[in-house]
Amino acid sequence: MKYIDLSGTWNLSCITRDLPEVLMEVPGDVHSALIQAGIIPDPYQGTNELEVQWVGREDWRLSTTVSLSEVPRGPVFFRAESIDTICEVLINGHSAGRGENMFLPVELRVGEYLREGENTIEVLIRSAERTAVERAGRLPYPIPHTSHPVQSPHRNLVRKAQCHAGWDWGPCLMVAGIYGGVGLIDASEGYIRCVHTDQRWEGDDCLLDIHVVFLSSEPGEIPLSISCAGVHHEAHVEVGEGSSTITRTLRIRSPERWWPAGYGPQRLYDLYVTLGSHQVHKRVGFRTVRLITDEDPHGSRFAFEVNGVEVFCKGANWIPQDALPSRETPDRARYLLESMREAHMNMVRVWGGGKYELDYFYDLCDQLGIMVWQDFMFACAMYPSDHEFLRLVEEEARYQVKRLKNHPSLVLWCGNNENLGAIGWFEETRANPARYLVDFDRLYEATIGRICDTLDPGRPYWPSSPSAGRDVYDYNWHDDSRGDMHYWDVWHGGKSFDAFYQVRPRFCSEFGFQSFPSLETIRTFCPEDQMNPTSPVMEHHQRSPKGNRVIIESMARYFRFPESPEAFLYLSQVQQAYGIQHAVEYWRALRPRNMGILYWQLNDNWPVASWSSIEYTGRWKPLHYVVGRAFAPVHTAAFMKTPRILTVVVYNDTREPLPGRLSATFYDFEGKEKNRIEWEVCLEGEAASIIEQVPLDRQGIDPHRTFVRLGLELENGMRTSNTHFLSLPKQCPLARAVVHTTVEGDRITLTTDAPAFFVVLDHPGGRFSDNCLHLLPGEERNIRFIPREEGITLDPSRVSVMHLRETYR
Repeated sequence: MKYIDLSGTWNLSCITRDLPEVLMEVPGDVHSALIQAGIIPDPYQGTNELEVQWVGREDWRLSTTVSLSEVPRGPVFFRAESIDTICEVLINGHSAGRGENMFLPVELRVGEYLREGENTIEVLIRSAERTAVERAGRLPYPIPHTSHPVQSPHRNLVRKAQCHAGWDWGPCLMVAGIYGGVGLIDASEGYIRCVHTDQRWEGDDCLLDIHVVFLSSEPGEIPLSISCAGVHHEAHVEVGEGSSTITRTLRIRSPERWWPAGYGPQRLYDLYVTLGSHQVHKRVGFRTVRLITDEDPHGSRFAFEVNGVEVFCKGANWIPQDALPSRETPDRARYLLESMREAHMNMVRVWGGGKYELDYFYDLCDQLGIMVWQDFMFACAMYPSDHEFLRLVEEEARYQVKRLKNHPSLVLWCGNNENLGAIGWFEETRANPARYLVDFDRLYEATIGRICDTLDPGRPYWPSSPSAGRDVYDYNWHDDSRGDMHYWDVWHGGKSFDAFYQVRPRFCSEFGFQSFPSLETIRTFCPEDQMNPTSPVMEHHQRSPKGNRVIIESMARYFRFPESPEAFLYLSQVQQAYGIQHAVEYWRALRPRNMGILYWQLNDNWPVASWSSIEYTGRWKPLHYVVGRAFAPVHTAAFMKTPRILTVVVYNDTREPLPGRLSATFYDFEGKEKNRIEWEVCLEGEAASIIEQVPLDRQGIDPHRTFVRLGLELENGMRTSNTHFLSLPKQCPLARAVVHTTVEGDRITLTTDAPAFFVVLDHPGGRFSDNCLHLLPGEERNIRFIPREEGITLDPSRVSVMHLRETYR
């Protein structure tokens, strides 16, 4: 097979509006090219997003030329990994074919249109927004979807990333473009379209079934060679004209297993398949995966088992890296995924309103041991179930399952995000739920579920998130007895953080609380005179309709109100971390009833107030540091589900029992020790253990004037600690602490003269190895600076420190 790469600089022109022709980098998107050419402003700045809505309503032409010394005699294909979305491809003025799904490659036979010398290739992209509106006018009954402050209508009727149409954390930018690889394939000697594998286990041996999809221009016998893990297979095989699938099985004797992060190494093996003159290289990991949904006294379980070991899942939800695809890079993905790993996470949920990520994302997850919960790309809406739509979805599902199933990190297929529960959201669906349940079943069971069962029987499929399981049509919104749940009563319901203690999930796959971005990030989009939470620009970058109100009302519930804009931003982020810590530490204590916690959300796709733990600029919010400690394999925490009764718990995700000593030391807010309790403990492996429920009154503890520091010292030398308020922070008489910093090289040492809470370090050139700390007099915290780019040093003059007592007089 010969490949002519067509990526590079193309020409971009507008078909439906008089605009000058500009240059566009492919892969890339139209908006980014227009920004580069100065035709539109950057939509992330100020309220510019509103000024560029016209771009998504126009049709666009992308063109390039390629020179051929000769035209191949066999078949030649134009192949683009993804064209967004409604497109037609022309070769030298001849229509070669169309596409209408950004989640499917566009592969067209074009040899008959090519000629020696220069050839013109054009990709015409029609407005997805106008197409959706036209399709809505032809519907026999309404197909509703959620609405957002700035949005493109009927986004559920076209197969493109749903969040492009606007979300409650993202802009409405109906981008168009070509993403991933694009080129011409000379298939004269045939080429391998796809290699996908299945694993069957016999004891410690793995039978690796290798399926090779081969396209040949003529029938014949050609050589086949397969190599993996030291096992080789060679043969001559018969192929027919057109597409053939060849399957061979290798017995891999006692391969080293691939494990999720924290459970073992991420062993990967090279797989080489050569058929005819074309070779494909894949990397595979050997492991088993099972979703345990057995009935138990509480309902039914929801637990992942990898290689026979139940894994407690800790992680976050992933949205696309950027609202402008041109700005997405493998380096940004690596940074975000490595940030997950550093925060002791082992699972990422690729949310169904975004996109199936490019190959490098899943390669990184394989390498880092981050399990992937993979939604199919449907979210917060009803969807059609007519023959044409289901045909398109079937092609999409078949392609994506075959593309991604080789990755050991992928442990679950999930049909959609919240679409089962959404049947209860809309006036139309509430009036006729049976009609929409039929549509749901046709799409997510009869189509997607069937394809997953057939093509990937070794990996579990879940029909919707949240749900109670296959063939169960309870909405399961806040059902904590079975399946996975999304718990949003704290944010959308306005409840206190104590409400997290009122549910006991089997697996919580979504919950969250918002904060504002840091001042550093705000300055990237907001002019100085608009840096007020209720200014037009700041409100434009707050997409949750009641977001500011919830943040402010919650702040008044827990904290004394801040007295400066900087303190307000800081406190919004501290509050977010404080709230999510309540949920994580309590739900972790419910193991094995609960076996997974995925918060919403890891990242942002533009600079915005949101639920993320990592800002668009890459800055870790306090939340990311706090959940990193709360997700640590060995950890201790305390909570008060019952007033004035302090529950002390230890967690051990390792498989070994860990003996040691646990202490709870109670201090007043001047730092004077008031009481101390100690326990000899042995942390049970793969468990959470309640050590004691401490009645504060019997201990003579006034929760309004006291806080507790937990200290865990293990016999193996490991130490960890945790600090908790015993009443609302605003009720506590905090001392006026002065935090001192000393910088030496890439290290900063913190000390204080009085207890200081939620101590947050900032430096515009990078982040720190630890942050959002509680600091006591007489102790030193030595923290490493991690520069954002090579060459940045820890400049003491650029270090800022904020703690809770500094936010008010």
